[in-house]
Formats: sequence, structure tokens, C-alpha cells
Amino acid sequence: MCREGELMTTSEELVLDIDGLRMRYGPKDVLQDVTFQARHGEVLALLGPNGAGKTTTIEILEGFRMRSAGRASVLGTDPARGDERWRARLGIVLQSWRDHGKWRVRELLAHLGSYYAPYSTKLVRRPWDVDELLAAVDLTEHANKEIKTLSGGQRRRLDVAISLVGRPELLFLDEPTAGLDPQARREFHGLARRVADDLDTTILLTTHDLDEAEKLADRIVILAGGRIIANGTSDELSRQIAGEDEVRWTHDGQRFARSTPDSTSFARELFARHGDAIGELEIRRASLEDTYLTLVRRGESRHGGELEEVA
Repeated sequence: MCREGELMTTSEELVLDIDGLRMRYGPKDVLQDVTFQARHGEVLALLGPNGAGKTTTIEILEGFRMRSAGRASVLGTDPARGDERWRARLGIVLQSWRDHGKWRVRELLAHLGSYYAPYSTKLVRRPWDVDELLAAVDLTEHANKEIKTLSGGQRRRLDVAISLVGRPELLFLDEPTAGLDPQARREFHGLARRVADDLDTTILLTTHDLDEAEKLADRIVILAGGRIIANGTSDELSRQIAGEDEVRWTHDGQRFARSTPDSTSFARELFARHGDAIGELEIRRASLEDTYLTLVRRGESRHGGELEEVA
């Protein structure tokens, strides 16, 4: 859905187009042939163990680190050559944000928003109106509070508001829910999905929370040892690893289990054959955690048996 003042785009336009990305420090490659894409409104999760190269990849795409080789296009621009007008189209939510606790919420957003005014266009009006932004992140009633008085969840919503004040077309979320309680985490997930769905903002998310990735991401890219070892939806990756679902049930007091590539058809046939005599039917598909761990182990085995600390 596109609102007034937002960039009119089609779903086929690429926001991220990365091909053969490589990063070398001395004789050591920390990124090798990293290739992926993301489109408008897509939430892409970048997963991987510590040292996989996630931070290096993100810093290159944000324009803070020069790559050694390969091609990178972010919003149609090489991030190594991005100017301030290009940076105004990006939003970044870091793992933590340090600022003066005596700032009031509304004052801080108004102050930061003023930096985006010179980059307003006919298609994208910058900055976002502070009252509208406060309402969007559910902070209206806290607008005049000092930042130091906010709860952890409220503080994280303010971080998102800060990243959105310039109406970004691409939002980087780096471990956005680290340290949040379950309720605050749920609220943040809902906010992130609204940003992607309602504003057509592309989100690149890094997280160690696999449940979070599964809930938020349209597509998942897994890095291990500086290489992409998987790219697809959660279901696609699960199918790639597991291949078959496990169906469990009881019949006449006995327990049964069967692996099948089509659990829906199998369950339908089971009930057609035995009807109400079937009990405790359970279909287990490989979880994202199962898939992730298997893929990382394969990546480690394929590329030398260990993952070096690269970022």
C-alpha cells in the first residue's frame, strides 16, 4: 500500500542487488561471492553464527566499509559512492542507541527530523510529521516524557521512530530485540511488519533469534564462514533439509509414525481409511532452528570445518 508523499514503485524494482561481494583483510577473505537481492516491501533476514560476516556485509551496504570486490547496488546506488541525499533514504536501528536521557521524545524527533528537510522531494516528503510518527509507533502519550523514563519496549519503539523520521525506503535492523522482554518483543514485531506492509519499506534484519526471523522475514539468507549457504523462505529451507514431514498418530491403542513428502494428502487418506478411529494426529515439520543448525554444520564441513571470527 502506498500513502501520499511516498515513493511510487513497483514490486519488481530491486532495493538491494548484491553480486559477488568480497571482503579481504590482508591474505584473508572474510566475505566470498556473497550474492542476494531484496525488493520493495520485503523483509529479508540475514542469519549466521558469530563471525559469519553479517556485520561486515551490513556495513558495506550502509556505505561505512569499502568492499574488496564485487558489485553492490543499494537503492540504485553503489554504497561506496553514496552521498548525503542517498543516505537520507536509509534508516538504521542499531543494537543500542546512546543519547542524552534528558531529551524529551517529541523534541528529539523534531530535532533529528530537521536534518532531513533538505532532502524532501515531490514524491517523498521529509521529515515525517512528528505527531503522525508518534502515533505510528504508539508513543503519543509519551511524547513529552524524558527518554530516561521510558521502558525498554518504549525505548525500542523510539529507536524505530528515529530510524523512520526521514521516511526511509530501506531500513536496517541490527539485533533489534536483544534484551527486550517477550511483550516488548511482540510489540516490536508488529511494528516492523507494519513498516514493511504499510509503508512499502524494505527491511534487512540481522538477528540470532530464529523465532523472530521466522515470524518477520519473507525470505532468509544464511551466512557461514563468509559465504551464503542458503537463500529462501523458511518453508523452502526446511524442505531443502528435511525433505519429508513426520506424521504421528494412534489407532486401536497403538502408536504409529510415518515420514512423507505430502503430509496433507497422507492425513486425508488416513482419515478416509479409518475415520474417527484415528487419534492424537501430529504433523511435525522441520523448524527453522533444525534447518539453520543443519545448514551451518554443512557449511562448516564444506569450508574447512570451522568458522573464523570475521565480524
